[in-house]
Amino acid sequence: MRQVVLDTETTGLEVEQKHRVIEIGCVELVNRRLTGRTFHQYLNPQRDIDEGAQQVHGLTRERLAKEPNFSDICSGFLEFVRDAELIIHNAPFDVAFLNAELRRIGDGLQKISDLCVVLDTLSLARQMHPGQRNSLDALCKRYSVDNSHREYHGALLDARILAEVYLGMTGGQAKLVLDTEAQTARKIFNITASTRPAVRLPLAVVVASEAELAAHEYSLQLLDKASGGKTVWRRA
Repeated sequence: MRQVVLDTETTGLEVEQKHRVIEIGCVELVNRRLTGRTFHQYLNPQRDIDEGAQQVHGLTRERLAKEPNFSDICSGFLEFVRDAELIIHNAPFDVAFLNAELRRIGDGLQKISDLCVVLDTLSLARQMHPGQRNSLDALCKRYSVDNSHREYHGALLDARILAEVYLGMTGGQAKLVLDTEAQTARKIFNITASTRPAVRLPLAVVVASEAELAAHEYSLQLLDKASGGKTVWRRA
């Protein structure tokens, strides 16, 4: 399974006001492992950059004046992401800007989704952690991903950070959290494993105690939380 974790920086927030992409950063995952392959490119926006955006990413029009246009690097970018699953935090934002750049070229390709499946990690995080902060910084803290070297937002740096966060959200780290909380539940309800004698007929019917039922329900709630409420027994 090939996935590409992607981030962009832009001249402003509103694609409708013809703001442009000024940086693209991608890192490749194959079978949930970082391959070391990346795509990174600064772009000349051919327009001014909003002051608020400059404060976020630190890029200026003067700094980008000698960088290529999107049309110059488009084929290489599309080849890198083609047929991959794109993993993006707040995907509608980045996808809208990339689609606008593709339309400006006008070679018939209108949408990035014509080439890729897109996974929005912000939407995924909201399902997994409803009512909590789910910014990239908040997820870094939740999944113990070091982002202390992130003075400014940068597309390649943020893509690398998001890759670690995504693997934590969907893999072993979530299991570790679940196991830790399950151990806490056992301590709370003072449940200890018991040794049982060899089975002899007639079999005795053992009824769960109130503490055991409460611990079981707590464990089910943890599974509900980890799966975003998609556990089969709840739907049944």
